[in-house]
Amino acid sequence: MPGVSDDPLGFAPDDDVPIPYMARTREYYQAIGYTTPYRWAHYIDAPFQPLRKPINQSRVAIITTAAPFDPAKGDQGPGAKYNGGAKFYSVYDGDTAKTHDLRISHVAYDRVHTKAEDSGSWFPLPQLQQFAREKRIGDVAPRFFGAPTNRSQRVTIETDAPDILARCRADQVDAAVLVPNCPVCHQTVSLVARHLEANGIATVVMGCAKDIVEFAAVPRFLFSDFPLGNSAGKPHDLPSQAFTLELALRVLETAPGPQTTVQSPLRWSADASWKRDYNNVAMLSAEELARRRREFDAQKEIARGLRENAA
Repeated sequence: MPGVSDDPLGFAPDDDVPIPYMARTREYYQAIGYTTPYRWAHYIDAPFQPLRKPINQSRVAIITTAAPFDPAKGDQGPGAKYNGGAKFYSVYDGDTAKTHDLRISHVAYDRVHTKAEDSGSWFPLPQLQQFAREKRIGDVAPRFFGAPTNRSQRVTIETDAPDILARCRADQVDAAVLVPNCPVCHQTVSLVARHLEANGIATVVMGCAKDIVEFAAVPRFLFSDFPLGNSAGKPHDLPSQAFTLELALRVLETAPGPQTTVQSPLRWSADASWKRDYNNVAMLSAEELARRRREFDAQKEIARGLRENAA
C-alpha cells in the first residue's frame, strides 16, 4: 500500500488505522480450532496517582514482559519462532547497574515486519540511565521487574501485581514505566499499572496494542503505532528510542487525569501495509492454519510442563 494517498481529497487508506488486536486474536484462534473466545480484561474507569515529585526528582522503575535469555531453553535469537519454553511464570527482578540480555521469543510479536534484533526497542533501560545522567529523572530504581505474561487475569491481579508493588515499595519507587510486547503482555501490564496506581505509584504504559490497553482502562498510555515488539521505539534508531521514552515521561508528568492516551507522532514506515498481516486469517491458507495449530499445541505442552514445575 503506498504511503501517499491517491484519494482526491488526500484521505489516508481506510486500513491505515491501529490494528484491532482483540478481534484479530479472536478470529485467529477460532480459525486454528479454538472455539471458546478469550475474555479480555475490561474496565470503564481507572485509578490515578499524580506524581508526588517532579520527574527530575523521581525514582523511576521499568516493568517488562521480556524474558532473561537462557541458552538451555532453545532458540531465542532474532526472528526466532514462538518458544513457549522461554517463558517465565513468576515475577523476577534484575539489577539495573548490570547489563542484561532480555528477549521476546516467547511472545507473539510481529515476526514478519520486525526481527527482535535490538533490545532497545522493548527494554529501555539504557535510555533511562542516560536520562538519569542528564538529570531528566531523579534516578533509576535499583531493580527492574519482570511481569509474567499470564492469560489468567486473576493470577495477575491477585498474585503478580501485588508482588511487583511490594518490590517497588522496597526500592522506594516513585513512578513506573511498563513496556509490553505481545497482545496478552499488553493486558498484563495494564492490570499491573492499575494496581500500582491504586496503591500510590504513578505509571505510564508504553505500548503498541491500543485497543487492549484502552479496554483495560489504564491511568496513562503512550501509544506507538508500530509492530508489536517495538513499544520503546524503532530498532537500531536511538533518536526514536530516546524520543519515545521522553514522550512517555512527559505523559507521566503532565497527564490531566486517568485514561489519558497520547499517540506518538512517529510512523513505522510510509507504507502501512504491515497492519494487514498480523494474525489476519484472510491471508492464511487452510494448510498454514493447520500447521500453526500443530506448532501452537506443541509449544503449549512445553509451557504447561514448565508452569507445573514452577508451581
